[in-house]
Amino acid sequence: MPAVLNGRIRGSADGMFEDFADARVDAGEARLRVRHGGRALHDPETVHAMCEDYRAGLGVDRAADDADRAAGRRIGCPLLVLWAARDDMEDLYGDVLAIWRDWAGDVRGGPIESGHHMAEEAPERLAAELRAFLGPGSPGTPPV
Repeated sequence: MPAVLNGRIRGSADGMFEDFADARVDAGEARLRVRHGGRALHDPETVHAMCEDYRAGLGVDRAADDADRAAGRRIGCPLLVLWAARDDMEDLYGDVLAIWRDWAGDVRGGPIESGHHMAEEAPERLAAELRAFLGPGSPGTPPV
């Protein structure tokens, strides 16, 4: 990404995280999110890494997906797909699970009630979904 975009992202960091730390969390948690998130977005290396991740998704990752689809490759193991209910995933793509069913035979999942940062906003729900998917005896899953 152009350096000017990196600078714009760093310049808007404080506002972004103030919007993120809204009424869904208490004031102390909101201040913590703004402090840590804002600090990360003021670090040029962090911003560069974020931009590279987005660039890969639109470029090299997409090319690899297209090549896999053309070759008839599919995901052979069970696939868990989770997304944030208060984000724009369904607005952008419609039926998220249907998209993944084009790639895999065993697709499970659904939305998690959260905003964009579901691991931070709904960690218990996310962990429960992962434990249920991985099943008893999976690494990191408590015994039944």
